[in-house]
Amino acid sequence: MKHPRSTAVALLMAAATIIASPAAAQMTGTPTPGFLTAADTPAQTIPEPLREIGFDQNIDQKLPLDARFVDEEGKTVTLGTYYGKRPVLLAFVYYTCPMLCTQVLNAMTSTINTLTMNAGQDFDVVLISIDPRETPAQAAAKKAEYLHRYKRPGAENGWHFLTGEDAEIKRTAKAAGFRYTWDEQTQQYAHPTGIIVTTTDGRNARYLFGIEYGPRDLKLALVDASEGKVGSFVDQLLLYCYHYDPMTGRYGVYVMRALRIAGVATVLMIGTFIVVMVRRENSQNPAR
Repeated sequence: MKHPRSTAVALLMAAATIIASPAAAQMTGTPTPGFLTAADTPAQTIPEPLREIGFDQNIDQKLPLDARFVDEEGKTVTLGTYYGKRPVLLAFVYYTCPMLCTQVLNAMTSTINTLTMNAGQDFDVVLISIDPRETPAQAAAKKAEYLHRYKRPGAENGWHFLTGEDAEIKRTAKAAGFRYTWDEQTQQYAHPTGIIVTTTDGRNARYLFGIEYGPRDLKLALVDASEGKVGSFVDQLLLYCYHYDPMTGRYGVYVMRALRIAGVATVLMIGTFIVVMVRRENSQNPAR
């Protein structure tokens, strides 16, 4: 039977070997296929309006902070009004949208309701209407609806519903990579779905697509966009272990980093075990 100390040392050496093994470098995650785009589908199968819409990931591109809008109170503001202090969760919608925009707003609200971070304190939410015909009164009504859903103290200072002129909307949407168009046949806007996490200085940081946003993905995106100014130590550790996949708009496990952390934790546990065993042996055999 092997001596406990020799067994522990063997385990320690095995763990160190795993951490340093070149084979570990070959373990990479398989990316999940992204959204179907016009490039992936025969043009004749796509309705005309849908050929013009899309979500381009203009990561690190700065938004036009001088773009002028009108807030829900009827005040003229610039987009830059909402930047400089904390990251901003940005979405392009229109307040009379009969379907997709409501789903985007509902999903976004449900997700941020699960976060320990607070809108108006750790991040802001800015919604820009893509319909230049919409009014501050419609924006105010929509804000009241979603503040009722959010129900956190001070939330009114963190949610901003904007309307504006067509030229200002379009140049902001272009910088964000949000491509939309008016569909004359349905009398509605055709547009993609998703939200953008932007940095404190107004750059596009992360894109979350679709109408479902995972709490982990959104939280890591906010921590990432804030340059570490929000979130706990655990959030920072998760951010180290996960990386953003622009193909899926999600955060996936960064295998090598996760292996290193797991390996270091294993070495520490085995080292602790060795120390405990040595002390126990010395206490039982003082002469030795």
